[in-house]
Amino acid sequence: MKKLKFISLLSLGAALVLTSCGGGGGHVKSGGGTKKFTSKTGWKPNDQKGWFFTGKKQKPKGWPGMVYVEGGTFTMGLVKDDVMHDWNNTPRRMQVSSFFIGETEITNYEYREYVTWLKFVFPPSDPSYKNIYNGALPDTLVWNNKLSRNDYAETYFRSPEFDYYPVVGVSWQQASRYCDWLTDRANERELMNQGLINKDFYTNDANNQGPNSFNLDKYKANDPEMESYLNKQRMQQKSGIRTSNARIQAANRNATAGLVTKFRLPTEVEWEYAALGVQKNRNYNAILGKDPQIEKLRGKKGSQKGMYLENFKQGRGDYSGVGGWKNDGSPTTADVRQYPSNDLGVYGMFGNVAEWTADVYRPIIDDEASDFNYYRGNMPQQTVKNADGTYKKVDPKDMKFDRLADGREVYKGLPGTYEKNTVADQRNFRDGDFMSSLEAGYGKEIDSSATDYSIYNSPRNQFIVDDKGRVILQKDNKSRTTRVSNTVRVIKGGSWLDTAYWLDPGQRRYREESKSFGWVGFRVAQDAKNNGTKRTKR
Repeated sequence: MKKLKFISLLSLGAALVLTSCGGGGGHVKSGGGTKKFTSKTGWKPNDQKGWFFTGKKQKPKGWPGMVYVEGGTFTMGLVKDDVMHDWNNTPRRMQVSSFFIGETEITNYEYREYVTWLKFVFPPSDPSYKNIYNGALPDTLVWNNKLSRNDYAETYFRSPEFDYYPVVGVSWQQASRYCDWLTDRANERELMNQGLINKDFYTNDANNQGPNSFNLDKYKANDPEMESYLNKQRMQQKSGIRTSNARIQAANRNATAGLVTKFRLPTEVEWEYAALGVQKNRNYNAILGKDPQIEKLRGKKGSQKGMYLENFKQGRGDYSGVGGWKNDGSPTTADVRQYPSNDLGVYGMFGNVAEWTADVYRPIIDDEASDFNYYRGNMPQQTVKNADGTYKKVDPKDMKFDRLADGREVYKGLPGTYEKNTVADQRNFRDGDFMSSLEAGYGKEIDSSATDYSIYNSPRNQFIVDDKGRVILQKDNKSRTTRVSNTVRVIKGGSWLDTAYWLDPGQRRYREESKSFGWVGFRVAQDAKNNGTKRTKR
């Protein structure tokens, strides 16, 4: 007993020594974050006699239609037999940061908002803008089938009865442009709600036309084009900056509002993590396992008992079941909320349409190089500057475009936005660049960062424009051994056209980023703060 008391006293003494070290002066409380703060410069936060203002603290909140997904560790990939022998989804342990993901896929209604805005701000009747609106439109011909009668090509995207069905016929390139546009529109709306910018953007013909339209980058960079939109008196009240010094107010503009986090496509690892919803299937820190998803898709009681509660193909020639007793009730796509959500409140992760993710596809996920927020496809960019140090903007007469598989052009940057260039292309990192090849070990000298080098022998189709302005596809007739390249993107989830095999979140496919399909849609994601100091109650 005396020995136990002695050990306890030693432990208590050690604890006192540890808590007294660090010189924090009680400013940091374990698990609670910083309670007090004084800058190492000696200036207090938001000192009215100073120059630096962080603004009032604002509680982070999710944007409408977004679901918060708390980050954590999970087993990515398949944990059952790979009957197709793809060998591209072997199990691996991954860590994910917290993020927001779209409650549903982007609908026809939401995508029509986008293309209508483009048509309003950049009228296709203006020769300078003629390709902007047309290049953003979905390819409605994806519904055409040479041996099937289908009227969806004329009605699906435009008809109000399909407003809340997932948009399809949108390529990865088009989906990425939509995310950029959504970031600007959400921040525009939020700044209006806070009274920081004028609310007559779309009722005053002098505003939001062409290159003068609102853009978040221009707002954050204090671009002179944004000056006429700002409610400077409200900005001063909101920020708590009581100085009349215009230079200080301009330098601290971002302290005046809680800006909406950038929208983007979810990464493959985020999509799979959100689909599994492992947070709801655990006992303390132990995940209880991955149950076969097909067993969860049937109703358990009432009129839904035994019915499939997701939209997928039951078998050859069976997309919905017998008339009058339909298994899922939808021969093609369905309303994005027609079927129950998963445990996190996310709809459509097990059917309806498959979805684009941000990642470039590779057969092997390199978890040795990164097992935290894994993502292949990094292409860091920087804003181009003019000779006088100002930011260079996209000129309507000198726009750059990507070519879609159907021959149309989709803009790389809208007129008036800041022009950006790629600093590094890391899509081939450790798999596809020169250092990944056998030749690297035999003294052959090739620039490993060259963007045109790849060990993947994939087709390289090109488009040409003839004398009459027609776009003609020149097919690659060389012998090729793979379709894997830096322009194929990962597709996750099953669709109305797929059998139950593809419903497992661990499955993965890939398609060319310039192509669109009648069974592929997309949803958006946002970064979120990691609440790492709190523990969720069981």
